[in-house]
Amino acid sequence: MDRQAYEAMYQLEDRHWWYVGMWHIAAAMIAESYPERRPLEILDAGCGTGGTTSKLSRFGKVTGCDLSPLAIEFGRRRRLNRLAQASVMRLPYGDERFDLVTSFEVLYHSQVQDFREALAEVWRVLKPTGRLFLRLPAYDWLRGHHDEVVHTAHRFSAAEVAQALTSGGWRVEKVSYANTVLFPFALGVRAVQRVLPSWKDDDIQPNPAWQDKLLAGVLRAESWWLSRHTLPFGLTVLAVAQKERPGG
Repeated sequence: MDRQAYEAMYQLEDRHWWYVGMWHIAAAMIAESYPERRPLEILDAGCGTGGTTSKLSRFGKVTGCDLSPLAIEFGRRRRLNRLAQASVMRLPYGDERFDLVTSFEVLYHSQVQDFREALAEVWRVLKPTGRLFLRLPAYDWLRGHHDEVVHTAHRFSAAEVAQALTSGGWRVEKVSYANTVLFPFALGVRAVQRVLPSWKDDDIQPNPAWQDKLLAGVLRAESWWLSRHTLPFGLTVLAVAQKERPGG
């Protein structure tokens, strides 16, 4: 992404409905996996401008990394000091260092040549029984203008993510879709774009405060459901997987 896109992300991360709502979902699922609330050593792999990295500190000590020097620059504006410029394909950390690795909207990117190799790298830096929280855009047929802006190489199905994790030796605890209630609206937008290809929307843009509050509330309701169940379709694929001990 260019500087303008990172600037928009930095400005909107704390109030835009998508960022706020998806954080509610992530926080609910992390709390479900760690009910004892012990401090965790966390890596936010592909931290972007650091909005989620900051919020993850409620669960422990957080390190962030991102390939983009612009992302790191904006992260430092948030006064985050545990940051590194690095690819998820080559994490600059020792083996078995982290309890939890989060990867939110990263492995879909065109600069991730092989997402399975990235999963193996996450495995390497996780402690035995450590967990990966993964979030990816759903359905390759749902591509739109925003995918061009953020350089999407591939959108995923839940079955595809589950298969990749299982074949990599992970113990899959949950795979689900999310952002389900708003799915029909996204289909409508994509349909209009196919009929009127000159019309280009930007999914991440300033909204009226009431709209952000309303739509974030929809995702917050989903967070309650997803902490207990799964959803059959949606705009996003979520996965929670645990690194098993050898022979586990």
